[in-house]
Amino acid sequence: MPLQTLADAFHDELRDVLSAEKQLVKALPKIAKAASSVDLRAAFEKHLAETKTQVERVEQAFEETGKAARAKTCEAMEGLLAEAASMMEEEADPEVMDAILIGCAQKVEHYEIATYGTLCTWAKQLGYTRAYKLLKANMAEEVATDEALTGLSETVNAEANS
Repeated sequence: MPLQTLADAFHDELRDVLSAEKQLVKALPKIAKAASSVDLRAAFEKHLAETKTQVERVEQAFEETGKAARAKTCEAMEGLLAEAASMMEEEADPEVMDAILIGCAQKVEHYEIATYGTLCTWAKQLGYTRAYKLLKANMAEEVATDEALTGLSETVNAEANS
C-alpha cells in the first residue's frame, strides 16, 4: 500500500506496533523465566499483563482510521527479541544474566517509547483524539517500565559486579 498521506503512515505504523506488542506478549514469559532475581521476574510478569492491555488499546486505536486492526511484521522487534533470545543462550552467572536481561528489555522499551511518541504526534495532528489517548496510555506504561528497570538495574548491576 502506498503511503501518500500522514493518515496512511499512521495506519502503517499502527500495524507495525501491533505486531511488536504481540511479539512481546510471546517473548516476555521466556524472558521472565530466565531472570533469577525475584523482583526482576515480577517486573517482567507485570509488564506482560500491561502488554496484553496495550495490544487491546492499539486494536482500539485502529477504529479512528476506519481500517481493520491487522498487524504487519515489525522487523525491529523481531531483531530486538532475537538478540535477547541469543543472549539468554549465553553461559552467564545468574546475576550477570539479570543485568543482560535488563539491557535487552530496555532496548525494547526505548524502541516502543520512540514508536508511541511518533504515533501520538501523528494522532494529534490527524485529530484522532481517542487513538491519541490510547497510545499515550501505552507510552506512559512503557516509560514507567523503563524507569522501573533502571531502578532494578542499580541492585542487579551491583550484584553482577561483585
